[in-house]
Amino acid sequence: MDARTVLLPASQARLAVYLINMDGADERMAAMQAKLAKANLPFFRIAGIDGKTLRYPIPEFSERSYRLLHGRRTSPAEIGCYLSHVACARAFLDSDADLALILEDDVSFAPDFLDILDRAAGQRDLWNILRLSTVNDGRKFAVRRLGPRHALAIALTREKGAGAYVVDRRAAGWIVTDLVPMRLAYDIAFDLEYLAGLRACFVLPVPASQVSDHPTQIQSTRLDYKLPRWRYLTVLPYRAWLELSRFACRGLRLLGARLRSGAKRLGLGRPGQQA
Repeated sequence: MDARTVLLPASQARLAVYLINMDGADERMAAMQAKLAKANLPFFRIAGIDGKTLRYPIPEFSERSYRLLHGRRTSPAEIGCYLSHVACARAFLDSDADLALILEDDVSFAPDFLDILDRAAGQRDLWNILRLSTVNDGRKFAVRRLGPRHALAIALTREKGAGAYVVDRRAAGWIVTDLVPMRLAYDIAFDLEYLAGLRACFVLPVPASQVSDHPTQIQSTRLDYKLPRWRYLTVLPYRAWLELSRFACRGLRLLGARLRSGAKRLGLGRPGQQA
């Protein structure tokens, strides 16, 4: 086992931590080094891919699908972000770890972050993807406690944000195969795990925050790549189908989980609230 792989004490799961950081983003790197050291998490740095340096077309990106399904022109920043997350999944599959914690370099952690991960790693019958952050505030429904203050929960609506999450090896295999070529923004694409028969849970309240003092490297130029409104004649029906299928698939999971565990509604603060 690599010295940087963390052996979680209670669950005995081997956890590898992958931090996406662009070359030259030294301030972000220094900040994350301090945060991860405080959380007792050694890590592997994955150099972020700069989409502006790629020569298009590339096989990892479907421009036609991106326009039809996402309603955007080719966005080098989003492509670089997407492929950086895929690179993390590939690195994880090349390791001997059981789980991978994938991080963007603008997140912060709750004080008991590592303990929460360990508790959740002992409940892997409920998840292949464990969501630890979000930029939305949709309601999440608790299905199993992780101690006095946290629970595993299922979201029935779309939740964006991929700043911090854990995947097992099955989910990582899905990311490097089924999610390539890129057709959507990454945080939308990996929120579609239910279409592949995978399971996703949130930790509620979320133990990682994407609120940062560092300026965003993607969202600031997002509007520059939007296509005319008429292009949404293909986007809106697709999104409607995703929302309906998400609600149905995850709703059935929620019902089954609650019937099996006898879980009742848990008062754990506002949906999406950080611990």
